[in-house]
Amino acid sequence: MKLATFDAGQGARLGALMPSGTDLVDLSATDQAALASMQALIDAGDAGLSHARAALEAAAVTVALKDVRLLAPLPCPLQIRDASTAPRHIANAPVGMRRLAAALAGEPDPGHAEGGVPDIYKAQPIFYITNRFSVAGHDDTITWPGYSNYMDYELEVAVVIGKGGRDIAEADAMDHIFGYTIFNDFSARDTQLREMQGMLGPAKGKSFDAGNVFGPWIVTRDEIADYRDLRCVAKINGKVVTDSRLGEMLHGYEAMIAFISSAETLHPGEIIGGGTVDDGCGLERFEFLSDGDVVELTVEGIGTLRNKVVRAG
Repeated sequence: MKLATFDAGQGARLGALMPSGTDLVDLSATDQAALASMQALIDAGDAGLSHARAALEAAAVTVALKDVRLLAPLPCPLQIRDASTAPRHIANAPVGMRRLAAALAGEPDPGHAEGGVPDIYKAQPIFYITNRFSVAGHDDTITWPGYSNYMDYELEVAVVIGKGGRDIAEADAMDHIFGYTIFNDFSARDTQLREMQGMLGPAKGKSFDAGNVFGPWIVTRDEIADYRDLRCVAKINGKVVTDSRLGEMLHGYEAMIAFISSAETLHPGEIIGGGTVDDGCGLERFEFLSDGDVVELTVEGIGTLRNKVVRAG
């Protein structure tokens, strides 16, 4: 199922995309408590999914997709973690940062020299925790913070945790995934460049209102046979700028879940980003967003997440 949180003028409601792809079934119109919201559905586990499938099949109350606003599927996740697992991105992003540092210092462009992957990225999943309240959805306009002049997109696929646990074995990790969604991790690169010198993570380079964009919906785990084979495409103003796949991840979602849950409990409703896909951001090409750009991220089997970016007034 493709499960959405939408607003048709009555506030946030839970919906399921019909096979036509043009209409949603209003799952919240049922009397099932498990269908009151996305978090309620996740908390209800397999029983909740059974109720959702039955309501989708019955299609008692429907609404045209064109007549609703799609919100972030989980408007307030319990937690957001984001990893970095794509080898070319890991190697090339620091090259882009060096070029940006030179540009900001008024120095000659050092050009693009292929970087390497630090051993720590190979040894374990590397991740950070970001602001779970700074969330936006499909077609939301994203205002980049006034303190930044270099805004970038990041094309990622995230998993939503459906079953909690601690010390989860890698072999069991897939059973803990509720579904997949597209994640645009908007990034203020000049701010990130400065902050990363402090060795504590990106902070305000990543953390600002509406900086974490998810959508257009969550696709349940059963609909994607092999996430590593998903094609990931980004367009800016209609032009393809990224065409990649998840297949080259240094660590899959199973390894991420196992590592993160080591001596730490994961809860239903947490989100884990798989990291920027290879060639999945402008920094790798040393290209940045401009005022008014429309960014479209498409992931095979999930859908398209679209946002317009505008500079702060």
